[in-house]
Amino acid sequence: MIRALNLFRSRATMAQSMLRSGANVGMQKRFLSIHEYLSMGLLNKYGINTPKFFPAKDSDEAYLSTKKFDGKPVVVKAQVLAGGRGKGHFDNGLQGGVHLVKSAEEARDLTGKMVGSKLITKQTGAAGRVCNSVMIAEARTPKHEYYVAILNDRVRQLPVLIASNQGGMSIEEVAKENPDAIITTPIDYTKGLDMETAKQVAHKLGFSGEQQENEAADTFVKLYKLFRERDATQVEINPLAESEDGAVLCMDAKLGFDEHADFRQKEVFEMRDLTQEDPSEVRASRYGLNFIKLDGNIGCLVNGAGLAMATLDLLSLNGGKPANFLDVGGGANAEAVKKAFEIVLEGEGVRAILVNIFGGIMRCDVIAEGIIKATKEMELKIPLVVRLQGTKEQEAKELIRQSGLKIQAYNDLDEAARKAVEAAAQ
Repeated sequence: MIRALNLFRSRATMAQSMLRSGANVGMQKRFLSIHEYLSMGLLNKYGINTPKFFPAKDSDEAYLSTKKFDGKPVVVKAQVLAGGRGKGHFDNGLQGGVHLVKSAEEARDLTGKMVGSKLITKQTGAAGRVCNSVMIAEARTPKHEYYVAILNDRVRQLPVLIASNQGGMSIEEVAKENPDAIITTPIDYTKGLDMETAKQVAHKLGFSGEQQENEAADTFVKLYKLFRERDATQVEINPLAESEDGAVLCMDAKLGFDEHADFRQKEVFEMRDLTQEDPSEVRASRYGLNFIKLDGNIGCLVNGAGLAMATLDLLSLNGGKPANFLDVGGGANAEAVKKAFEIVLEGEGVRAILVNIFGGIMRCDVIAEGIIKATKEMELKIPLVVRLQGTKEQEAKELIRQSGLKIQAYNDLDEAARKAVEAAAQ
């Protein structure tokens, strides 16, 4: 957990540096998100109550799934990994990714408009994300809506249960307008969330009766069990509802998982939907590379978050604007470095490349071999500025010198950044 917290800190700090450079950031997420219907299925495996639901990948499946509800109203929800689906719109003109429908025919027609189209929300950006399936769920009328989440608290370095009796809306808005409405309860990682503490939280939220308090507390305990056993980074239920018939159930679920836990969370990681992720990020991850999409004109290749921030700041200070950005980490080989060049050069607008490597675990000569391999095989035409320092530095510089390629090599980072900016401007 602490490792995940430290990683999040480094990513957040890097984001701040990128924002200072004026770049539009599409940062690689360090957690796995899964679709709502899969999240709801995982909740059910832990005995957590949800509305009855069925996934549907086309209009016919939606029609047949809706028929299973015996004519009762259902909710058709676009399955796209982004928030704000209800207020979003599709690229074909359809408004909203969440609709209440009263017939199987209506569900079929609506699904036909959703599947295969892109849903655009405040979180997807203008490009939107393709909707490949929908969830058909029974419509349960809530008597009251609550918010509940289990997250890692970076300050306490513990998981926390966050709850509010103002669910069904943005928790950020609740925190801003009425912070007292949010109850934060630290959870001892070794002892877990006990039933007594969970009941205290449920009581503070104001459920209508003792039975509902007990059901809510039981839900909190089971959510934490899921959080811990599945290496989750986020378990968010918005809303947790007390229905008109007195049941307490999770009406929506957003789950995130530590991507470094893939070796022991095979079932969860098989739920990954690569169509919802940036193709460049997916390719980079296969080579152990961290890709960050920016909108400038200087492609960057670095190793480590600290050096990344320094590189971004110096390019900005020298009047430059970073473009597609790759962190090769400490374990890349020459082939991975070549792949990094290919990914950095994807898209339009890259006018120069700046390689800034400090050799510690990552050896400079390995980077040099990759640079030379990429330059030759890709017949690189744009200016390439390189600054290599550290382990096997001299060997790396000699490899570059003997290659006879037009690679601009510098020892000083500020000078290298300045030359990269100049090269991109030509």
